[in-house]
Amino acid sequence: MTITTTGQDTATANVPLTARDRKSNLHALDVEKIRQDFPILQQRINGRPLAYLDNAATTQKPRAVIDALQHYYARDNANIHRGVHELSVRATEGYERARTIVQRFLNAADPREIIFTRGTTEAINLVAASYGRKHIGPGDEIIVSAMEHHSNIVPWQLLCEQTGARLRVIPINDDGEILLDAYDALLTPRTRLVAVVHLSNVLGTINPVHEIIQRAHRHGVPVLVDGAQSAAHLPVDVQALDCDFYAFSGHKVFGPTGIGVLYGKAALLREMPPYQGGGDMISRVSFEGPTYKDIPYKFEAGTPNIAGVIGLGVALEYVNRIGLERIAAYEHELLDYATRSLLAIPQVRLIGTAKAKASVLSFVLAGAHPHDIGTILNQMGVAIRTGHHCAQPVMDRFGVPATARASLAFYNTTADIDALVAGIHKVLEVFG
Repeated sequence: MTITTTGQDTATANVPLTARDRKSNLHALDVEKIRQDFPILQQRINGRPLAYLDNAATTQKPRAVIDALQHYYARDNANIHRGVHELSVRATEGYERARTIVQRFLNAADPREIIFTRGTTEAINLVAASYGRKHIGPGDEIIVSAMEHHSNIVPWQLLCEQTGARLRVIPINDDGEILLDAYDALLTPRTRLVAVVHLSNVLGTINPVHEIIQRAHRHGVPVLVDGAQSAAHLPVDVQALDCDFYAFSGHKVFGPTGIGVLYGKAALLREMPPYQGGGDMISRVSFEGPTYKDIPYKFEAGTPNIAGVIGLGVALEYVNRIGLERIAAYEHELLDYATRSLLAIPQVRLIGTAKAKASVLSFVLAGAHPHDIGTILNQMGVAIRTGHHCAQPVMDRFGVPATARASLAFYNTTADIDALVAGIHKVLEVFG
């Protein structure tokens, strides 16, 4: 996606919005009909319609997902893979059907390449603990970018502490874009893994992950992609990307909390040791030693979040019915509208102005702390996120302790953006 305004000094920053601007292609989706699928959006906060702009933290759930969770617990609740009774059979069928839905959503080659985890964080930790401990040792290097979420930094730092490896960081420019030349310089015979975010949760930057992967593969280096933010906003084809691992979270793609996915190439997963030990990941146990099941079950020890997996499958089906390409096009227009709306306020400074960007607007406001911004916006029914967004190195890079962050989903409207802008003007009234 290309944004027409990439900084405070652009010629279009203070151009007033017209009725044509407000319409544009924003009617590509029947958003008002979509909003009716989300019960939580129908409420009022402090007497005002809820403008929910905290989607990078978690997305809301459509009625279909809520109903699926209720249906499972009311009708099918049983443990999976181990029972021959009807409830267990139905629960197992629902669980494994969801795995196939995820496979198709990512265009993985085989459903066995899909591992269910608690979320992106656990998926990355799984790779660090299993692949990392087997393949990374003293003097080896792991590459991440300067815009990573803590979940794609700390697991590698822990691995480095345990193995004597070294973490290397790809710098970013003032717009929040990866410096590919600097990345090339970091790729050496010591590099053992690259872990990079697809869509930044702070900057909104869409990284050129295909190019990043190609450059790493020329050196024989595998790549993990953090897709926590991108899965809800961009079509993802793991075979076309040729990534070795891809991780995302259910709750950020309109599914339940506490469920996530790790995609891994089958050849890599098969040679990785188990992440955890317990029931359902073994074919036989004796006191002489265990025999492990094949993938994906080798990495799914214990009773999983069965309802969460089923709910995730329903969420992805819901997204598929709308179509991620249509979603991306709609959100492109909405982000453009929001960007120009905020840049029309002289006191606003956007953090993250990459040319390829989606769904996220982080900003600071002269004279007001982000927490005060969030508090006043809440009084006006507008929900945003404030703080360092679990990305303190990004804050350090841009010289700010925290930002206010508005983040979009396909159920947001220009009215939500207008409420955000009105709230910012209220903040300016309060803080002068």
